[in-house]
Amino acid sequence: MSTAIIYILISVVAGAVGQVLLKKGMGAMGPLTLTLNQLGAVLWRIGTNPYVIVGLAIYLGGTVFWLTALSRVELSYAYPFASLSYVAMLIASWLLFGENITPLRLLGTAVVCTGVFLISRS
Repeated sequence: MSTAIIYILISVVAGAVGQVLLKKGMGAMGPLTLTLNQLGAVLWRIGTNPYVIVGLAIYLGGTVFWLTALSRVELSYAYPFASLSYVAMLIASWLLFGENITPLRLLGTAVVCTGVFLISRS
């Protein structure tokens, strides 16, 4: 497996983990509404939530791996691999948040995986 693909996969995993932590942090806050007079308080709550902070840090780390991969391969080759995050999010949302996964979502994910496989063969 080439180094670029390893970097891309690390980026995908880091992005997925980061998103899960962001969801956990934001879910703990409940529904937020952005209004002009509440904007500062809402941003403070978001910016001081430990799950959000760690989620953003991991997401940023994944971005560093993504940028490194882009320095090695064409964007048209790398970008479809980023869609593997859909697969990771589907599984994580089901396992961690108990979200309902419909047959149509599964089919869409299978189509994404097929596309990534075909592009990886080029």
